[in-house]
Amino acid sequence: MRCLSESEYKLGSRFLFLSMAIVVLQQDIRIVEEGKHKIKAHLLHTLQSMEKRALEERQQLRVQLRQHNLQVVTAEKNDAFTTFLFITKECEEKRNYFNPAIRKKVEAILMELTQKAPQSDPRHTSTNA
Repeated sequence: MRCLSESEYKLGSRFLFLSMAIVVLQQDIRIVEEGKHKIKAHLLHTLQSMEKRALEERQQLRVQLRQHNLQVVTAEKNDAFTTFLFITKECEEKRNYFNPAIRKKVEAILMELTQKAPQSDPRHTSTNA
């Protein structure tokens, strides 16, 4: 039986998958910083901009989670599925996710952040019109 409201579930899920996307971004930033990319500055700026936006959103989500007395924690993980526990004052609800579905959700968030990222590095834009 489900005890979470749809809004609580959406809030917890967004926080969960956004947190995973932030980990991916931080790993990518480290790889670019350590790599020998020819377009390193632009790529790094884009990734850092995406990370900044994601961290800001996650902070807002964290406040909302506290207001709803909602926590989301990893309960179990195996090769195929990961189980997360959504905890409220009233109940605890387990949700199972197929790992490839998690990957798709994280990719969707990354695409969303990519579309919102600045298209160029402001240090290299011309001010002459």
